[in-house]
Amino acid sequence: MKNIAFGQYYPARSPLHAMDARVKVILSILYIVAAFLCKNVLSFGALLLSALFLLVLSRIPPRIVLRALRPLFFIMLFTAALNLFFATGSTVLFSFWRITVYVEGLYSAVFMLVRIIVLIFGTSIFLTYTTTPIALTDAIESLLSPLRIFKIPVHEFAMMMSIALRFIPTLMEETNKIMNAQKARGVDFSSGGLLKRAKALVPILIPLIVSSFRRADELAMAMECRCYRGGKGRTKMTVPHLHLGDFVALALMVAFGAGLIYLNHLGYGYTM
Repeated sequence: MKNIAFGQYYPARSPLHAMDARVKVILSILYIVAAFLCKNVLSFGALLLSALFLLVLSRIPPRIVLRALRPLFFIMLFTAALNLFFATGSTVLFSFWRITVYVEGLYSAVFMLVRIIVLIFGTSIFLTYTTTPIALTDAIESLLSPLRIFKIPVHEFAMMMSIALRFIPTLMEETNKIMNAQKARGVDFSSGGLLKRAKALVPILIPLIVSSFRRADELAMAMECRCYRGGKGRTKMTVPHLHLGDFVALALMVAFGAGLIYLNHLGYGYTM
């Protein structure tokens, strides 16, 4: 649970930390689109180098960002296996019994792994490790503000997201305390079959749900005592402003996407 990146902010002094949160949300979306534009070895290589560049630019220790990959290790392995053993092609890499692995399947598995790793790196660096939850929700509220024309409660949606991000570490800490308490009472979470382990989670889930409802009720009462009435007429203590570096970052991201498209047309090596 400590490897979950959502809601975890890493304080540092870097160009990414200093950027406007609204620009970082747009950059993360463009970066996701750029990851799906890659088609061959050159474009995926450029994508991997861009992830390393973001890691260096953010001044975050690599071990901190790599922790976000651990919870998704099984999904990454399963996705790579699907592409490796079920993709067909013209060049056989090896064949065993009824299993035939093609070179194209190997390329596809590696490309998919690189894409997943880069997506996790990019979104973690842009949206969580370099942006505080408050700044992130304010940015989402600002970007979605045109939807108020259609009577959509943008502020309430952003407030719910802010509360959810804020309480993810709290719920993880609460879960850890409940697990330690149940272990002290003799509950075993590590042995037995899948059904036994699932039953062992019941003493954790029920106290956690009860604690979450109690915490939500206390938070709602505290907000009412402070006369919270939604977004109408509310002001912000910190008003975000766009700077020259934000526009330069957007231009570089668009140029990076165009460069990936150009590398795809070079036709070097295997093409997805």
